[in-house]
Amino acid sequence: MAERSINILLVEDDEVDVMNVKRAFKKVNITNPLYVATNGLEALTTLRGNNGKPPEVPDSRRLILLDLNMPKMGGIEFLQELRSDSQLRPTPVVVMTTSNQDKDRVEAYNLNVAGYLLKPVTFANFIELMATLNKYWTLCEMP
Repeated sequence: MAERSINILLVEDDEVDVMNVKRAFKKVNITNPLYVATNGLEALTTLRGNNGKPPEVPDSRRLILLDLNMPKMGGIEFLQELRSDSQLRPTPVVVMTTSNQDKDRVEAYNLNVAGYLLKPVTFANFIELMATLNKYWTLCEMP
């Protein structure tokens, strides 16, 4: 099963949401490595490496779970930078946000996101969402 493991980068500034993702992963036995960045700038450094250091997230079988509303560099700006980088462009991104605005949805899909999900209000629904995502990315062939 190790070859099916996916390196997941959660780009999220809300500590409660980070905790909920970790709790949901544990609850549904998702054992993929989880890395966390609190904004787009930090996420880019985590993916690219810095000052000669290798990337924190291994560069194979990556998936990004992305919030849109963050300080320093928000999700849409991050997506623009990600898609303009030939090394990072193929990385699949699933937006997981509270933003239900058509403008954000259209912009995200124009930047080739794999999905746009609204964060569930209840933890039970959050667990269900994580379990569904896990089943999906386990079946997908990753670049």
